[in-house]
Amino acid sequence: MMGVVLGEGKLPFWIQKEVELKSSVKKGARGMAARRVQEWLQFHGFGLVIDEDFGGVTKKMVQQFQEARGLGTSGMVNAATFQELVAPLLQVLTPISAANHTFSTMVLEYAKAHLAQHPLEVGGQNRGPWVRVYMKGHDGAEFPWCAGFVTFILKQAAETLGMTMPIQGSTSCDSLAAQGKEAGLFMKESTLNGENASIDHLSRASIFFVRRSSTDWTHTGLATAFHRDAFETIEGNTNDEGSREGYEVCSRSRGYNKKDFILL
Repeated sequence: MMGVVLGEGKLPFWIQKEVELKSSVKKGARGMAARRVQEWLQFHGFGLVIDEDFGGVTKKMVQQFQEARGLGTSGMVNAATFQELVAPLLQVLTPISAANHTFSTMVLEYAKAHLAQHPLEVGGQNRGPWVRVYMKGHDGAEFPWCAGFVTFILKQAAETLGMTMPIQGSTSCDSLAAQGKEAGLFMKESTLNGENASIDHLSRASIFFVRRSSTDWTHTGLATAFHRDAFETIEGNTNDEGSREGYEVCSRSRGYNKKDFILL
C-alpha cells in the first residue's frame, strides 16, 4: 500500500477498515463488506441500491467497473479491484512534500488534495466511507461531518510537518471554536468591522465558522483566500447552496457576515 500520513505510517483502525481488504467479496456476501463495495461503486458512477446484499445487480456493476478499469470481469471484488475502488481515498492519504511549507500552506495543500477527489456522502445523509474516515468510523444522520473534515486536514498537515496541532481538533463546531479561543487564535467578525478594520493579518488558510449566536456555531470549514468583501473556502458537508447539511466537499465563496475565524 502507498504511504500514508496519519498514524506515523500505520493507518488508524477506522481507516484500515475502509481501505484494506481482508478477503475477496463476491455474490452472496452481506453486511459491511458488501456495503463498502456498493458505496464505492456508486461513488464511481455505477448506480445501485446500497442494501448490504451483494446480489446479481451488485455483481453486474462490479463487472462493469472491472471492464472500465481494464480488470478481469469476474464480478468478484479481489485485491486489485478493491484497490481501484478505493483509489480516491488512498490518494488523499498519500503524503505531500513538506518542503517550503508553513502549517497554514500545508493545510491548504491537503485541502486541495481532498477537493480534487470530490468526497461526498454515499447511501444517505452523513453516510459513506468518506464520512466514516472524517468522523473516526461513525456515520449516519446524527454525525454532521464539517468539523471532522477540518480536523482531519489539520492532522494531516501537522503530522507531515512533524509538529503539534495549534488546536486539538473535534467533530463539533462549538468545541473547535472553544479550542481556538483557549489558544488565543479566535477572531470574531466584529474585529473585521469599522474604519480601522483589516483582513490583511488573516492567514492564507484559516478555519471559518458560521455563527448562530455568541456561543453557537452551525458550520465550519477552511478559509483558503481572503478578499475585501468575500473569502474562498474548501469545506465539507456542504453544497453549492452553502447548506449546513450538504453532501460533499466543495469550494465556495462566502461573505463575512456572521462568520468568525481561527487563525492558523
